[in-house]
Amino acid sequence: MAAAKKRLNLRNPWHLLATGFGSGLFPVGPGTAGSIAAIPFWIVMTYLPWQVYSMIVMFSICIGVYLCRQTARDMRVHDHGSIVWDEFVGMWITLMAIPVNDWRWVLIGFIVFRVLDIWKPWPIRWFDRNVQGGMGIMIDDVVAGVLAAAIIYLVGHHWPLF
Repeated sequence: MAAAKKRLNLRNPWHLLATGFGSGLFPVGPGTAGSIAAIPFWIVMTYLPWQVYSMIVMFSICIGVYLCRQTARDMRVHDHGSIVWDEFVGMWITLMAIPVNDWRWVLIGFIVFRVLDIWKPWPIRWFDRNVQGGMGIMIDDVVAGVLAAAIIYLVGHHWPLF
């Protein structure tokens, strides 16, 4: 796996984005590091109209399929741990559903997303195992983000915690 990391070139814009601006190179828990690194970008996106935020997420999914596929191909490893653009997008989807912009809800969203992304219950596991290429790298985190958003929405709007 160390040889695969040596094939990364952070001056390549696809590699830079795929590694979450380098956050995926964190030696322990790169997916968690990528999810944390997505939060400052999310904070900026919260100042945008909801429709623009949604379009950025949709564009990020589409471009992510390409850049994750290309980076995995360059690294010669499918879904290497340092590829965390999918975690960025999954977090952005998750945090769309928080009922109020409060750090506690961000933390809950982060935890719910990470649990689903690591545990991979059905249907996330099905997508992870059955879809290949750039779409395969992206789709399990998109589905985890959607499920996490649904959980956050239900809890936040029907059983408010704060």
